Amino acid sequence: MINIKRIYEPTSPEDGKRILIDRLWPRGKSKKEADIDEWMKQIAPSNELRKWFAHDPQKFNEFSKRYRRELEDSAFQEELSLLVQMHKEGTITLLYSAKDQEFNQAIVLKEYLLEKS
Repeated sequence: MINIKRIYEPTSPEDGKRILIDRLWPRGKSKKEADIDEWMKQIAPSNELRKWFAHDPQKFNEFSKRYRRELEDSAFQEELSLLVQMHKEGTITLLYSAKDQEFNQAIVLKEYLLEKS
C-alpha cells in the first residue's frame, strides 16, 4: 500500500516506511519530530518546476505531465527503483509539506509508482 500524508500530521503505525519527498526540509519541523525513514529529496520536482507550479490548482494537470516527464529521466531511476522495492516489501507513506492536500507532487508520485509496480 502507498499512503500520502502531510509531514505535519501525527505518525501512525499504519504509515509503514515514512519517506519525505520534498526537496526542501519542512518549515518548523525538527528531524526528530518528523520521524522519517528516508529523505528522498532528489525524487521531488525540480526547483524550476516547483517554482513554476507554486501550488496553483489551475496548473496541476500541466504540472503532473511535466513532473512525470522528469520522473522518466535516468537521474530518477535509482530512487524510483528503491521506492518500488520498498512498496513491494510493505506499506510506504510519501510525506510532503504542501498545505494543499489535493494538488501536490505526492499525488502524482503515488500514481506513477502504482503504474510502475
